Amino acid sequence: MKGDTAKQFKVLVVEDEEKISDIVRLYLEREGYSAKIAGSGAAALKLLKDKYDLVILDLMLPDMDGEAVCSAIREFSDIPIIMLTAKSSEDDRVAGLGLGADDYVIKPFSPRELVARVKAQLRRSRPSDKKIISSNNGSLIIDTDSMEVLKDGRVVPLTSTEFRIVLHMAERPQMVFSRAQLVNLVQGYDFEGYDRVIDAHIKNIRQKIEDDPHRPSFIKTVHGAGYKFIGGIDG
Repeated sequence: MKGDTAKQFKVLVVEDEEKISDIVRLYLEREGYSAKIAGSGAAALKLLKDKYDLVILDLMLPDMDGEAVCSAIREFSDIPIIMLTAKSSEDDRVAGLGLGADDYVIKPFSPRELVARVKAQLRRSRPSDKKIISSNNGSLIIDTDSMEVLKDGRVVPLTSTEFRIVLHMAERPQMVFSRAQLVNLVQGYDFEGYDRVIDAHIKNIRQKIEDDPHRPSFIKTVHGAGYKFIGGIDG
């Protein structure tokens, strides 16, 4: 992805270990990305007042934990977030993604793999086709141009991963998607515990778009199989 296409992307690396941040920046810049380093959570939140395209976020920071930084970012932005951490348990991964992170890379890591994850997130963060999908007489509107979902006329604060899940399912109403299919859609690969990660994403989505998350009108659980979009497609 070298060249002019990559140069338009700005990546914020939130990492207090200088050796790691320097290596990450080097590999990103080799691929043509613009990379900025923030050594603390407070510095990252200040820098994010400017426009960035993706955040690489370490969970162990000197002033505040990465989970708190992730939650703070999600208060004002749906920017893709890749968590970078030594925490490797399935519960940690699920918790991180449940907070709104889009991917989770475990230390020690391959810089090339991290750059590949960055490429994948940026590639998926913008749908290639411009379209508007309206469901249930305009109750839910999905706009791929603005990457926004509106519920009863109000913008729903979905993360980029949540947006991709809703869009992909709404494009194929009544089709049952397994958890493995959905995780490959949003991550490009599967991993141990992926089923719980998808369940966490679906729970977050329902909290945002359903009038009653326990009696959904848009995303239904198909027990033993996965999920499907059940909202009617207008027009």
